[in-house]
Amino acid sequence: MKAQLILGVLGCVLAACVTVNVYFPASAAERAADIIVRDVYGAPDAREKPLSLRLPAWRDGAVALLDWLVPAAAAQQPDINISSPAIDSLRRAMQARHAQLRPYYASGAIGMQADGLLGLRDPKPVPLDARNLVKKLIADENADRNRLYVEIAQANAHPEWEPDIRRIFAGSWVANAPAGWWFQSGTAWAQK
Repeated sequence: MKAQLILGVLGCVLAACVTVNVYFPASAAERAADIIVRDVYGAPDAREKPLSLRLPAWRDGAVALLDWLVPAAAAQQPDINISSPAIDSLRRAMQARHAQLRPYYASGAIGMQADGLLGLRDPKPVPLDARNLVKKLIADENADRNRLYVEIAQANAHPEWEPDIRRIFAGSWVANAPAGWWFQSGTAWAQK
């Protein structure tokens, strides 16, 4: 009896020591970053399937039947929340500002830094009377990007994810940019 009690207590102690690891959902964050970046750039919605990938109408019923017959897996695919009043407000501000930034991306005056922010790469294409405006646009955009990365981490109740979110967005800004725009590769500038 005493041995069973000791084993029971030890079992409870061991069960209490189980650690639940909360990992960063990198693939979900990549999809989320692409959605936001394409929205800011004015590109088609990342969630929309091309027409060639859509199923014919008769297959929708078959897919629904299979979904009903085969239960979904217990573990859902990780997701990341990119919708909050603060995030939505930042997205709108960045989208509106992008129209003003676009010519400076195209001229090579500004580029995307390795840290996910913008930098003045070459001031020569910017007329002297517009340089302060460009510097202000860059500063405003960088402030909003920094807030966006923090807000996404907070919206997901994981402020420690902010560096990972920043890294993923840095890659997404470049990956979704049109050809000809500049970005930092390491410490050197390269043209996409």
